[in-house]
Amino acid sequence: MPESGEADDRQARMGPWRFVVWFGTVSLLADAVYEGARSITGPLLASLGASALVVGVVTGAGEAAALGLRLVSGPLADRTRRFWGLAIAGYALTVVSVPLLGVAGVLWAACVLVVAERVGKAVRSPAKDTMLSHATAATGRGRGFAVHEALDQIGAISGPLLVAGVLALTGNDYGPALGVLAAPGIAVLLLLFWLRARVPDPEAYEREVTASVPTEPTAPDVQGGRLPRTFWTYAAFTAATTTGFATFGVLSYHLVQRHLLTPAWVPVLYAAAMAVDAVSALATGWLYDRYGPRVLVALPVLTAGVVALAFTSTVAIAVAGSLLWGAAMGIQESTLRATVADLVPSGRRATAYGLFAGVVGVASLAGGALIGGLYGYSIPVLITVVVAIQVLAGVLLAVTGVGRR
Repeated sequence: MPESGEADDRQARMGPWRFVVWFGTVSLLADAVYEGARSITGPLLASLGASALVVGVVTGAGEAAALGLRLVSGPLADRTRRFWGLAIAGYALTVVSVPLLGVAGVLWAACVLVVAERVGKAVRSPAKDTMLSHATAATGRGRGFAVHEALDQIGAISGPLLVAGVLALTGNDYGPALGVLAAPGIAVLLLLFWLRARVPDPEAYEREVTASVPTEPTAPDVQGGRLPRTFWTYAAFTAATTTGFATFGVLSYHLVQRHLLTPAWVPVLYAAAMAVDAVSALATGWLYDRYGPRVLVALPVLTAGVVALAFTSTVAIAVAGSLLWGAAMGIQESTLRATVADLVPSGRRATAYGLFAGVVGVASLAGGALIGGLYGYSIPVLITVVVAIQVLAGVLLAVTGVGRR
């Protein structure tokens, strides 16, 4: 690592907002790759013989891997401080897995690649979020994470639209539709190496902020020690609301199997949901900086609304439910992460992101299996169970006091 004086001098040419925007551009390109693939995961697996339960379990397992494996990658990032190396390795695994998914040909191989793509996210995310948290100390946590998420979602819109166009041109051939995503994947890696050269030490952003603003004495910002109690109560709330959150794999499975949409239209709907995601992230990010974590009360409400609308047999209502899914995703991907950065000191932040994601990962796996299983049993029962879980999540948010901060 360069000496601190050299790093600070090199970073003086890139302010924190520019860093957030460039890292958002990395995420934009990466999202074009993996969100393009995720937009058709349900129909792709179904075309290889998967049932709704298999789709639910595989997509839930993928999310569990993306979150649960951060129990390892988070502490590893804090211990080694190799944030850039872990971020680059994780992005590389993702951008390689997606084009291979298009030529897998058999169900078991496709399932492995779906999970592998999510493992890449597990490797990179604690390191990436920690680097962003340093820059957002200067920009405002909510706004910084929200702008990053909004840029991220441009890729989440363009990737599925690109996949939809190729599917339409090739008669629903998944191979070319996923193979074309190799191009933005290469751009991701090139941009990451450039950004690392420009900003070798993102923590310098936060050091400058803490040095210029006098604060009351707090718990030591060290790499060891316990995480704050509020962090754990906050993780419990997030786990509860995530348990009832349907994956888009199951939503798209429903849309195609009930003949509400053709496979080529599913990525278009996913792109629209990602646009809603971006607007939701920007709105809740601004509200977070103004009012604090109390804005999170919207998340269980939206999550309950998704299943109540998306699993109907009416096209307009099911589409509305999928768009509501995008609004909930916007909160999950921006404001939830911003709150973790405010609850945990810098020296333990990557560990906190890893542990937080591990707790949520268990909930994602349980939720994927629960929703996939109940979908095949009874949709009214599915809706009732999810609404009950979200009521519990709302109670947890109120009891823990995080939402009153």
